[in-house]
Amino acid sequence: MTAWEDLVTTALLGTDRRPPVTGGAGREAPEALLDEAAVATVRRRAGLCPAPAARRPEPAAEDPRPALPAAAARRLAMLLSGRPGTGTGGRRGTSPDLMELLPQWLAAANARGFAAPPQMLPALLDAARGRTDLRPAALAFAGPRALWLARLNQDWRFALRAAPGGGTTLPDPEDVEAIRQLWQEGLFAERVALLTALRARTPDAARELLAGTWATERAEDRLMFLDSLRTGLAGGDEPFLEQALSDRSRNVRTTAAELLSALPGSALAGRMAVRAGACVAVDHTGDGPVIAVEAPPECDAGMERDGVVAKPPAGRGERSWWLGQLVEATPLTAWSARLGGRTSGEIVALPVADGWQGELHAAWSRAAVRQRDADWARALLGAPAAPEAGGPGAVSLAERAKLLATLEGGERAGWVAGFIAAHGLSEAFQLLGVCPVPWSAPLGRAVVDALDIARDAGSYPWSFSGVMGLAERCLDPAEASRLDGLLAVPDEREDASPGAGGYWAEAFQRLVTTLRLRATMLAELEHAP
Repeated sequence: MTAWEDLVTTALLGTDRRPPVTGGAGREAPEALLDEAAVATVRRRAGLCPAPAARRPEPAAEDPRPALPAAAARRLAMLLSGRPGTGTGGRRGTSPDLMELLPQWLAAANARGFAAPPQMLPALLDAARGRTDLRPAALAFAGPRALWLARLNQDWRFALRAAPGGGTTLPDPEDVEAIRQLWQEGLFAERVALLTALRARTPDAARELLAGTWATERAEDRLMFLDSLRTGLAGGDEPFLEQALSDRSRNVRTTAAELLSALPGSALAGRMAVRAGACVAVDHTGDGPVIAVEAPPECDAGMERDGVVAKPPAGRGERSWWLGQLVEATPLTAWSARLGGRTSGEIVALPVADGWQGELHAAWSRAAVRQRDADWARALLGAPAAPEAGGPGAVSLAERAKLLATLEGGERAGWVAGFIAAHGLSEAFQLLGVCPVPWSAPLGRAVVDALDIARDAGSYPWSFSGVMGLAERCLDPAEASRLDGLLAVPDEREDASPGAGGYWAEAFQRLVTTLRLRATMLAELEHAP
């Protein structure tokens, strides 16, 4: 049987250069090629070629979760078949972007414990195949039937890779022999899944299981296994991690050092505190106290063993690179005693001599994120009204976003609301991305007010499309009625971008329509079958 690929190649090259493989007498080569293509098309449409009968697959596991309400099931079908709203001239129009609402719908359905309608699983898996950000929520909603289907269709194999252990069933936590056998004989994905599951329940037992085979594991496997110790990290892990500091693999050593530095009471954290303390001190010789910095002159063997990378990236000086790593790995609690009993806010407010402020504050920011220290994060963030380029911490917006993630959700949203009120939306996009959804009322009002101000100022409207898209997904649907006054087309200023007024009205109309649709979606999920 002629392969379809051969027919395509012949058509591309031409029948003069590559005649068809088959053909009857008296037929022209082009006709023979088209006849072969017609036969091959019928075969392709027929599906599978004849083959010996195979064993029937086992039935899919039962899904005990309740079925979706009928209205919610219809809504899911619309979302899965939906396409982004489109308009003219590159505009999105006033129609909601249905595919962008799918992640939120899946999160709400999963929170309520509903099962996916079986007939929609193929479309759901196709959507998850095309968008990796959908996969965790989509596979959780699809349940055990998704794994069953994935074993029958190569296009959905990603579901097996995403499932713990490739979709295999892990042994009972009390079955010691089964756990030992799977750890000794299982595939790599199964072993990672087993170690992760054990770490979540019995951290010490998981670590002892890993320690038993550590010396015989491959370097890349050791790195993956070591990463699982982040869950439930505690002082009992220190002896094992100290041993890993002498590992043959630099990546393993670096990961072990990072984990140890996250344990403020570890010996490594103490060694780093001594090294960093020798580099940073308060100088009282001038008019007022100033932080003086003397970067380490070399990276010795002890520093390298404790995870300091000796060679800096391109464009970085060696000594500043080493200093940053030492400060980042030092427990933040050590700095108060080192710098005169000052609080984190007082330390961050001190001037830093010789241009070291940016390097020092950036390292403190990384330490605050690693150690989840909210007090230091607040100090380094500074007041939201401080200039975008600085504030007491003089950290970048990217660093501020990471610092915000260490704060409780309400405090985080309040800080970003204050930042937007002071600076507008031009620099706030990445800060909004770390705020809990739906946005709190103060944050939502700050975003809408800033958009309204930008519109009234005649600002270039398309530069706010990213924030507008976030607002469609993150504003509280209850805010929709408050936006009705923004739907009219405003009078355009002479210095405004041509057509800006119409764009703003269109964007606000889409925002209101999307918020009301989200409210309807949530209401549909509340009606239990």
